[in-house]
Formats: sequence, C-alpha cells, structure tokens
Amino acid sequence: MMDKQDATLAPTRFIDSGSPDVIAFAREHAGGGSDRDRAIRLYYAVRDGVRYDMTTFGLDPAQFVASNCLKAPSAFCVPKAIVLAAAARAAGIPARIGFANVRNHLTSPRISAMMDTDLFLWHAYTSLLIDGKWVKATPAFDIALCTRHKVKPLDFDGSEDSILHPFDEAGRKHMEYVDFLGEYDDLPFETFAAEMRAHYPVMLETLERERAARQQDNQQSA
Repeated sequence: MMDKQDATLAPTRFIDSGSPDVIAFAREHAGGGSDRDRAIRLYYAVRDGVRYDMTTFGLDPAQFVASNCLKAPSAFCVPKAIVLAAAARAAGIPARIGFANVRNHLTSPRISAMMDTDLFLWHAYTSLLIDGKWVKATPAFDIALCTRHKVKPLDFDGSEDSILHPFDEAGRKHMEYVDFLGEYDDLPFETFAAEMRAHYPVMLETLERERAARQQDNQQSA
C-alpha cells in the first residue's frame, strides 16, 4: 500500500507530475538548492507565468490537468494550484491541493452578477511539505493582475502559509477566508464539479456560451 508521503509525490489524473511538459517546467524553474529554495522559485513561476483569468472557469476535466494548463493562455485558481502541485512533485517536493471557501469583497460587478454572491466556494491553494512542515501557497493572482487592481502581490517564503491578503493597497477589505475544506492528493473532480453546478449554474452557462461565441467568431474570420 502506498504511504501518505508516496501519494503526495506520485502522478495522478490531474496532478500529472510525470508528464514531459511538467517535468520540463520544473527543471527550468526549480533550480538548485534546498527544497525551500526550489519551492519558492516554482511558486513564482506558476504565479506569474500562468495568467489568472476568472472567465476561464468551467468544468471540462481536461482544463484541470496540469500539463494542459501549462499550454493554456490563462487559467483560474484551481488549475493554477494543480500546476504548482505537479511541478513540486516533479521536483521531488511532496504536494497536495487544498480548498477553502472565501469571500471576495472586491469581486467585479460582472462576476458578482453571474455568481449572485461574493462567496467563492472551493478556492484552491497548494500545500507543500518543506522542512517537515506543510505550508500553504496560493499562486492564483499574477503580478500583472495585482498591479492593475492595486492589490499587493501575494509572496511566498517557503516557511509560512501564503494565503490571500485581507486588505488591498488602499486598505479596503479584500479576501476573507470563511472555512477550509481539506487537502487532497488529487483534485476530487466529481465533488468539485457537483458543487460548482449547484452553486454557480448561471456563471457556468454564461461563460460557456461566451466561449462558444468567440470560437465561432474565430472560425468565421479564419
């Protein structure tokens, strides 16, 4: 039977740390030194190298596979957390994906209207085993996005939990963690998808319709 540490190093359906693309990414960005040093480098590579875009939110299982996310132009928090977990495992650092319910006080009016709430269920982070301690890292918001919205970029030092700031640069309330849902060796896709369909049906339908329209426009203009 696989023990817990082995499970947090093994490739899975979504955390495909054995794929050539993930291995190449880890080799390019992890560098040498301690696990802490390499985890920090991987965190920033994912945070700023994979652009955050909430409008990519959907439930196509393929978009949650780490190697696919690396090829995509942008992603939302769950695929980005999966990428960091996969890259860490590829570098020999045990990793899991964790989830929390958070309240975003600065959600855009458009997203708020589609969600009909400011509560983001199953917001994702990555949990990394560094120096015998599990620490949380949240690579969701890239530095360019933070600059545009005047939110301080979230840093990670490999020693303390890195979760989203409670205030923005102007002192306004930003992210409020409501509760933590647990950490997993792989994305529990069926449970996650059921929760999203139950709570955000309008947003899922709207974003899927918009993506289909853009794809049709691109095909017609090609």
